[in-house]
Amino acid sequence: MPCGTVVYDADTGEYVCDITEDGQEVKLLKGGKGGWGNIHFKTSTNQAPRYAQPGEPLEERNIILQLKLLADVGLVGFPNAGKSTLLSVITSAKPKIANYPFTTLEPNLGMVKYRDNRSFIMADIPGIIEGASEGKGLGLRFLRHIERNSLLLYMIPADSEDISREYEILSGELAKYNPDLIDKSRVVAITKSDLIDEELKAAHQLPAGVPCVYISAVAQQGLDALKDLLWDTLNRETFQDKEKIVHKAMEISYLEEEEEENIEEEEENIEEKL
Repeated sequence: MPCGTVVYDADTGEYVCDITEDGQEVKLLKGGKGGWGNIHFKTSTNQAPRYAQPGEPLEERNIILQLKLLADVGLVGFPNAGKSTLLSVITSAKPKIANYPFTTLEPNLGMVKYRDNRSFIMADIPGIIEGASEGKGLGLRFLRHIERNSLLLYMIPADSEDISREYEILSGELAKYNPDLIDKSRVVAITKSDLIDEELKAAHQLPAGVPCVYISAVAQQGLDALKDLLWDTLNRETFQDKEKIVHKAMEISYLEEEEEENIEEEEENIEEKL
């Protein structure tokens, strides 16, 4: 299994284990002890014995393997906040970019090059909307990837009506999904800052107690300052290790609904082809 794979009990949704290191071995079930086969009872006078010893009872268990991205920085924001644009500018990743919500339908990874041949990994997570923790939008399907990021970069457009309010909504959805996400290090990037002047910047009410920086990925403004801030935050002594996150139990009912939806989509596709 690749690093970042999390194992859940398929019947209860209980978290079982987490694969975080290359070559890591985890024993999920103890195999039943095999009995002696008929060859063990072979003798000179009984060349083909028809007797074999039965083995001990085995254990059975249904599990779910779920892959969660491992990244240093995770981009968090509402749809069309400029997350994919930033990733495409400061990394070599080529995510889909368009001027409409939910352009990103799957997470994207990129390597950000920093000074002195240093680098860190950035993950573009599909947009979050209010109610995502309850399954709205792409909700639960991608919120799980945020658990495996060391630092959360909140991205809020500069032309938003209330930047602090948007930050509170995003933080609230993450806390509802997994309360342990509250303790993660975070930075706020005010995107699309080339659309406003200094007077409007001064009028903004920014989130308290969180480092904020104005950037424009299109105009390439403030990107060096953003990289410096991210690097410094990642290397603080109080840094929250991405591997120490406590995984919440999986909601089996949600998976059953998702599976039914996938089956319905497949049936519709088959009918269209016919």
